[in-house]
Amino acid sequence: MGLAHAGADVIATGRRLEQVKAIAAEIEAAGCRSLSMTVDVSDRASLERLLSAALDSFGNVDILVNCAGRIKRAPTIDSSESDWEEILDINLMGVLRACQIFGRHMLQKGYGRVLNITSLNVFVALHEVAAYAASKAAVQSLTRSLAVEWAGRGVCVNAIAPGVFATALNSELLQGTDRGQELLMRTPMKRFGTAEEVVGAAILIASDAASFMTGSVLIVDGGFLASGVNQ
Repeated sequence: MGLAHAGADVIATGRRLEQVKAIAAEIEAAGCRSLSMTVDVSDRASLERLLSAALDSFGNVDILVNCAGRIKRAPTIDSSESDWEEILDINLMGVLRACQIFGRHMLQKGYGRVLNITSLNVFVALHEVAAYAASKAAVQSLTRSLAVEWAGRGVCVNAIAPGVFATALNSELLQGTDRGQELLMRTPMKRFGTAEEVVGAAILIASDAASFMTGSVLIVDGGFLASGVNQ
């Protein structure tokens, strides 16, 4: 929605049609164009269909945001290979698939902005989510690799590492557990982020204001990574 309010036509997609339709209606209510189309990043063909539909409707794609993710908490010693494979397939391979499919279009036209979502977990270990951490570290590495490969061809590739943001998915964890309290204690601003507070970084990366910026990671974390002793 931040990109839409900044003037972009936005296709916000995912696996659940009812959610896709709801956000498409919200984007259109803001005066921008959208599509209601489901996609699963584990399915290359669905990403190819999305690109085709976007080109049919809008003519080109300038911005790609990779934010699909999966996490499962478990002691690493007990983690199954299938759990690791599922997390890596969504968090890493899903990004690669989208970058290959949409990146090829961007390279052909000589312009594009790719925004990948990594994690604080790239920089510091969070207890018992090693597969997630490994996947996000790989995404950050992929971001740098693609940035170098595409730098001379008009396509910039950057990332955002968000801190702890309160959402409907994690409210129980953040508000009712010792883990949530520790995350809050480690955040010098003494609060969790809101979704709107990542918008500025996303708009910067997606815009021509960042035309000499590629391979970078913007950290939006309320001071989490800067934190040592907070009291």
